[in-house]
Formats: sequence, structure tokens, C-alpha cells
Amino acid sequence: MATHRSYALWSYCGLRWSRVMRCSPLPGFRSSWPRGPLGVRHLSQEKQATETHFGFETVSEEEKGDKGDIAFRFLNYVEAQHKGKLKRQLRAQQNLSWEEIARKYQNEEDPLGGSRVVVCDINKEMLKVGKQKARAQGHKAGLAWVLGDAEELPFDDDKFDVYTIAFGIRNVTHINQALQEAHRVLKPGGRFLCLEFSQVNNPLVSRLYDLYSFQVIPVLGEVIAGDWKSYQYLVESIRQFPSQEEFKEMIQDAGFEKVTYESLTSGIVAIHSGFKL
Repeated sequence: MATHRSYALWSYCGLRWSRVMRCSPLPGFRSSWPRGPLGVRHLSQEKQATETHFGFETVSEEEKGDKGDIAFRFLNYVEAQHKGKLKRQLRAQQNLSWEEIARKYQNEEDPLGGSRVVVCDINKEMLKVGKQKARAQGHKAGLAWVLGDAEELPFDDDKFDVYTIAFGIRNVTHINQALQEAHRVLKPGGRFLCLEFSQVNNPLVSRLYDLYSFQVIPVLGEVIAGDWKSYQYLVESIRQFPSQEEFKEMIQDAGFEKVTYESLTSGIVAIHSGFKL
């Protein structure tokens, strides 16, 4: 999944996002952009207040929007692969003593093999939640956390090996623009992966899913979280999102090639994949 000294770009997901995405203070930021204390340019303050959809409602873009388990899984995967490789190398050296083997582990400075993950969200509070979860799971290295905008990524072209977003692009105000930015920051050969709610393709499941979505989910949101509107928006935004084929075409229009998708649970969710070639 990751090559030596590779960088992966992740977004942190929540219920209500605005323009979601990821950024990090890594080498190669655009030098022409105004920078903050971390070397990352500030979000644009000059966007005009135009209207967009918010579920079934029409609102201004400023109103649309108010965490990174996948990033943690990536780090765990890379570390496990690196440790597995080291163990295989050690097994091949049957003449080593246990003391020598222990010293090899102790001298290992970077269990991630140079790989790094950048987690980005437009919401500071979501980033705080992500950092807390990272600390709780013992992730101290290999992660960068930056406030950023999916539609205006502060990276040079061709920076990342992998770009993945889960349950977030549905809430981006201008999806086409976010896809174009994803294509721009990926290296040639880099891969785009998106996990998102999609269109149910089984009529029976569709009727049951609609009943559950509109009659149960908002009620649960009100009872458990005291927030009917957020969960109502969740249901509406899912219905507003393009179908699997329509979203595939959007990804292709952004410049990606070999675009495919896999529907899961009768299409309730889908994984789209594309490559920058």
C-alpha cells in the first residue's frame, strides 16, 4: 500500500462537514501561498457566498458544514508489514543470538519505514478528536494534523502516493473541485480511493432502507444525541449524492483513469477507485 518514504493523504470524517480534506506541513508546499505558523496557507477568505444544497434544503455555502480511523489502520498496516519483513530477515540468519536479535529491534528507529500519513479536516474540533484517538491508540509518529480545505489544498503537484476519503466527499460543497485537487496532489501512478454512501440497487432493500432512514435514524438522533436535524441531514445528503455510475464519471472527468467501483451491502455504500496515470 505504501512505498519507502511514501506519503498518504487522509481526511477525517464526521457527520457535518464543509469542504473536507487534508493537508500537512511537509516539504513542497506552494511557496507563493501565504503561510500560517505551520507553513500552511490560510483558507481563502474571499469565497463568495453562493447557494448550495444541504440535504434537501438550499443554503449558503458558508452555512454548509459546521474524525481518522483509516489513517490509524494505515499506520498499523505499514508497521506490521515492516515488522514482518524484519522477522523474516532475522529467521534467515540462524546464527544470530537472541541478544543480537533484540539489539536489531532496539536499533530500529522508524518502524513505519519512512511512510507518513497526513490527516486533514476543515473543522478544528474534529482534528482535536482525531489527535485524542491517536494518543489513546498509541500512535506517536507518522501522523500530521492540519486544518485544510478539500477544494484548495496547500500542496505542490505530485506529492502523495495515496489519497483516501471516507464518508466525507458527500459533504464537500463543490465535489468536482475537490476531485480535481485530489488528482493534482497525487503523484503519477498514485491512487484515489473513496468510501461513501451510494444508491441501493435492490428494490426490496431500497424500500426497507428508506423506511429505516427517514423514520428511524432521525428519531435515534434525537433520542441519543438530542440532534434531529443533523441526522435528518445525513439521510437527505445520502439521497442527494450521485449514483455509482454518475460518481464514476465525475472521477473520470477530474482526470483519473482505470476508474472502478464496488458496491457493498446492495449499494448502501460503495468504494470508488481511480489512478493518476
